[in-house]
Amino acid sequence: MERILFIDSCSREDSRTRRLAQRLLKGLDGDSHTLLTDGFVSPMTGAEAAKRDELIAKGALNDPLLRYACLFAAADEIVVAAPYWDLSFPASLKALLEWVSAVGVTFTYDEKGVPHGLCKARRLWYVTAAGGADQPLEFGYGYVKALCERHFGIPETRLVMAQGLDLEGTDAEAVLSEAEKRIDAEVKELGE
Repeated sequence: MERILFIDSCSREDSRTRRLAQRLLKGLDGDSHTLLTDGFVSPMTGAEAAKRDELIAKGALNDPLLRYACLFAAADEIVVAAPYWDLSFPASLKALLEWVSAVGVTFTYDEKGVPHGLCKARRLWYVTAAGGADQPLEFGYGYVKALCERHFGIPETRLVMAQGLDLEGTDAEAVLSEAEKRIDAEVKELGE
């Protein structure tokens, strides 16, 4: 069975982004492991970064300090739930990305300084919802996509997005239902 890593950076109980991500997870075939980033992952300190580098140099990958990086590197598929939050994604997701960006675990550099990914995942899904209608992709999805392609070696990223949910006159439930239909169609397409 596939190992699916679910990174949930939604802080609201009734998160529309989480709703869409859970729909996606139901359609994917695998065992999921959830990393709740909201309130659980703090930004890495300089001392923690130095300790992480020391542990990697020693090959001590079982240390709890490397837990997130090892889970990320070993996942077959990754689902990120990241609401469009204050013009980007939640800070907790950025902090988690710092923890998983570990040279020697999720990527390495060649002799010319070019990064090469070490992650096993064939795909990362970026699931997001926004109240407004103009969600610049480079402020959230584009950043994560670039990390996947340029550093982590994850060859495919897919975007699941519902936006305009809080605009006056919008039937938010209809927009979410349409997004769920797109999710179901994409998952079905992968299975064929």
